[in-house]
Amino acid sequence: MAHLKDRRPQNIDGDIYVDTSCIDCDTCRWMVPSVFHRDAGMSAVYHQPLTEAERLATLQAVLSCPTASIGTVEPPKDMKAAQASLPTPIAENVYHCGYHSEKSYGAASYFIQRPEGNILIDSPRFAAPLVKQLEALGGVRYLYLTHRDDVADHERWHEQFGCDRLLHVADITSSTADIEQPLRGTEPIEFAPGITIIPVPGHTPGHTVLLYRDRFLFTGDHLAWSARLHQLYAFRNYCWYSWTELGRSMEQLAAYEFEWVLPGHGRRYHADTAMMREQMQTCLDWVRSQ
Repeated sequence: MAHLKDRRPQNIDGDIYVDTSCIDCDTCRWMVPSVFHRDAGMSAVYHQPLTEAERLATLQAVLSCPTASIGTVEPPKDMKAAQASLPTPIAENVYHCGYHSEKSYGAASYFIQRPEGNILIDSPRFAAPLVKQLEALGGVRYLYLTHRDDVADHERWHEQFGCDRLLHVADITSSTADIEQPLRGTEPIEFAPGITIIPVPGHTPGHTVLLYRDRFLFTGDHLAWSARLHQLYAFRNYCWYSWTELGRSMEQLAAYEFEWVLPGHGRRYHADTAMMREQMQTCLDWVRSQ
C-alpha cells in the first residue's frame, strides 16, 4: 500500500497522491489523464478529482496500480463502489479488467463476455473483488495469453475457474509448461466463430494477437498507441526476439480490418477502419525506418 510519508513532492495538495514506489508503468495516467501525469520520471497527481465520475475513475486507478503506489489521505468510503465497477466496459461485451499486476509490469488485461464461454485476455492480478465480479459475469472459460511476459497469476485464475489456458509453444516456459491448449505454427488460427488468433513473432518468438469480430484487436506488447509519437507503434527498445520478424508480422497484421487496438502496454486506440488502415501504414513506415 502507498505510504503518506513517502508521498512524492510533485503531487498537488489533496486527498489522492502517488508515493515513491511508483514504477512509471503509465497505468494511472492513461486511465485518468485528467488527474495523473508524469513528473520527474514517475506518476503524480496534478489535479484532484472534482466530479463523482472522476473520483470513481481515480479509485479504479488506485485499485489497478500494480505496485499499490497510489494512496488516499483519508480512508475512501466509496472504495466498495469502485471495486464493484471493475471490470469496466469498453464497447459491446468487451471489458478492461483493471487490477494490473506487478509481475507483468502493469500490463492491462481484458475480458470478453460471450455465450460460448468468456475469455480473459492476459492475466490480471488475482484479487478477490475481481474474482467476484467475473463470477457474476459468468466466470472464465478461456485464459488467452498473448505472450510469455504477461502471464502473471495465470495459475490462480486457472485454479479458480478451471479455465483452459492458451499460449504459443514458442513462448512456453517452466511456469507455463502445464497449460491446456498450446498454440502452434505460424498461420492464423480460427479459434471460434469471430475469433482469430494471429501469430506475430517479434517482441517474443511466440507472440500472438487475438482479433474479435473484426473489431477488437488485443495486441499484448506487439502494437499500441504512443501518446508521445501520436501514432500506432511497436516497442523498439523492448523487442526481445527480432525487430526484423516484428516488421514482417506487422505487415501481415495490416491486412486485417479492426477498429480497436487494445494493448497490454501502451495506450488503446479507436478509429474507423479507414483511419485504422492509415495508422497501420504510418506504423509500418515507422517500423521500417528504425
